[in-house]
Amino acid sequence: MPDNVDASEQMVDNWTKQIQETAARYQAMAARMQGQTVTERSKDNTIEVTIDSKGLLTNLVISEAASGKRMAEVSSQVMRLVQLAQSRIPELLQQAMAETVGTGDETASRVIAEAQSTFPEAPPEEDIAPPEPERHHRFGPEEEEPPPPASATPPQPKPIPRRRRTQDDDEDDFGGSILS
Repeated sequence: MPDNVDASEQMVDNWTKQIQETAARYQAMAARMQGQTVTERSKDNTIEVTIDSKGLLTNLVISEAASGKRMAEVSSQVMRLVQLAQSRIPELLQQAMAETVGTGDETASRVIAEAQSTFPEAPPEEDIAPPEPERHHRFGPEEEEPPPPASATPPQPKPIPRRRRTQDDDEDDFGGSILS
């Protein structure tokens, strides 16, 4: 019987050691991913986005050269670049996992699959519809004219004519003194 107890204790010690080693490798992978960032630039180098390993935008640079573009086009490019950067996260995760934990176990496969579903591949550039030109909408009747521009000096109010007091002004129709 003592051999079975010693063997059981050895088996538990081995499991504990394996669990601690696996936990240390996953912590190393998490630490490596923590500092990862992805930066993407537009083809004309007017826009640059940087995201962290969680997919959050950490930096956005729009150069002065983009001032000639329509804002709808600029915002569309920013969103496209963010999606493109985010789509690279699963690849970075897989690389960090291969170097620390390994990609052979079921947990690693699930983590990578989750990252791929969270950050899918960015759509090809041709699939993105070009932004529509800006349109101005007017509400109300069409024959309504916009108000005339305000003049520099506002019009002066007409003076109110003063009325002469008469004796009847002291008497009121309320029926008595206000003090009673």
